[in-house]
Amino acid sequence: MNFFRRWQGRGQPLPEPYPIKSIITSSVTAGLVIAGLFFLTEKIDRLLIMGSFAASSLIVFGLPESPFAQPRNVIGGHFIGSTIGLIAFTYLSSHWWAAAVAVALTMATMKFTRTVHPPATSNPLVIFIAYQLNPLHKPTWEFILFPTLVGACLIILVALVKHNVRRAKPWPLYWY
Repeated sequence: MNFFRRWQGRGQPLPEPYPIKSIITSSVTAGLVIAGLFFLTEKIDRLLIMGSFAASSLIVFGLPESPFAQPRNVIGGHFIGSTIGLIAFTYLSSHWWAAAVAVALTMATMKFTRTVHPPATSNPLVIFIAYQLNPLHKPTWEFILFPTLVGACLIILVALVKHNVRRAKPWPLYWY
């Protein structure tokens, strides 16, 4: 019975509400970044977008003080997730268990290297699901550059401008 009582939580109050200005500016910026990545994808005919970038945008623009929002974590986390996903897909095949191994290894590697970025944990799934949807299109190593690194770097570039234009505190908290 004690186990189920633990599900009640600690009884702490909800976090303070986010200021309206922060909600608006972070949401608009995130939307513009996603729009920009789609626009550039069409213009240069290179994939620059993936689903995990929406969650990255929420963290980077909405919670910039979080360790998960720092450039090292965003770029490193996405690089780790896509690289491990491609390694698992290439050497373990497209089986369900290979995707699970890739996600577990991604999480462990991010924690070990102190580059935890939760959205990037889904990158291996992006690779496996893309193949499941279109088996004629196997993922290639180019995925690490396009969309992973270029997309993550563009998010960080926009964040550097946005967070340092009018903020009292400089951003990022750290690089390495």
